[in-house]
Amino acid sequence: MPPIPAPRRDRLPSLTGLRFWAALLVVLYHLSRQVGTVPWVSDAVWYGRSGVTFFFVLSGVVLAWTYDGAGVSARVFLWRRFARIWPMLAVSVGVSVGVWWALMDRAVSVRAVAATLLLVHAWFPQPVIFTGGNPAAWSLSDEAWFYLTFPVLLAALAGRRGRVWAWTAVGVSCAALLLWPALAGVSPTTRTWALDYLPATRLLQFVLGVAAGLALRRGWRPPVSLPAAAGLVVAWHLVLIPWSNAVPDAVWYSPYSASQLLSAPLFAALICAAARADLDGRRTGLGGAWMIRLGHWSFAWYLLHEIVIRVAVFAWGKPAPGSATFAFWAGVLVVSQALAAIAYHRVERPAERRLRGLVVARPVDGSVQRSRTVL
Repeated sequence: MPPIPAPRRDRLPSLTGLRFWAALLVVLYHLSRQVGTVPWVSDAVWYGRSGVTFFFVLSGVVLAWTYDGAGVSARVFLWRRFARIWPMLAVSVGVSVGVWWALMDRAVSVRAVAATLLLVHAWFPQPVIFTGGNPAAWSLSDEAWFYLTFPVLLAALAGRRGRVWAWTAVGVSCAALLLWPALAGVSPTTRTWALDYLPATRLLQFVLGVAAGLALRRGWRPPVSLPAAAGLVVAWHLVLIPWSNAVPDAVWYSPYSASQLLSAPLFAALICAAARADLDGRRTGLGGAWMIRLGHWSFAWYLLHEIVIRVAVFAWGKPAPGSATFAFWAGVLVVSQALAAIAYHRVERPAERRLRGLVVARPVDGSVQRSRTVL
């Protein structure tokens, strides 16, 4: 089958819509653990930090889909990714540090802020470093590592036969499974950092996405439908509820790290099924105007929501169980989403456009190449 034509922005709208749901999973996870629980909902999202795994896999899929055969140099690619993530990162770090200093009289490590702005903070095992600038921003250190390795990965995998991508996907999935018990003997703090934060470990999820994205561009069809893939993801998170009740999070075989390490293949299936539905022209319920809008705001929402939680808890304290917790949740969701919308339109997109315009990609024929990004 011939390669699929190069996508425009939101050429795969269902993937943009899925970004909102993954971000919501992370936000509800933080609300449950930092504010208070809401019956049934908190049980289902107690390990919603797995939403970050979704974004790591999604990055691999989208970048492979976008840049395979595009003829974009590594320099231009890296500049585009810098323009995509760094302005909003810098703003969120400034707001986060300002809140800590102004409201909570908390000292913030200058080293942590510098490491965060340099996108190397997740390489440090000390929590004060990898969460110091803005706790939610740790994942951008991992993304920066993915971007640095992507040109090499693309050169190594693009143009290969489908079996190479399949074995790559199986290999990185098995490697993640083996890493989990391999670190059973280390301290809980070190194990948590190595499995949940360390960019070298999380790279496995990105590589899985790259292999899946290359296969999609060559016409591969995932073996499960979108409803079935979504059902598997939901079922996985429901299975974690009794597991959580039986095993404390501090134990190595608890569902905490497993929820992030072992969910990558399920998320890959979900992403590929949604992309395939878009390519086939089928409606998914994820590509409507509002879903795309919310998906666009999801990056700013992810970076800002914990700051809103922090301010709200400082101002009003943790709510009483019951309806007060639900109302507190609703207020945080509305305020953080509104701030994310403002940040997207006033900071994230304008800054990205301005920075991207400073470096223009020129293929070997000398013509100016148009952007092909879909996220």
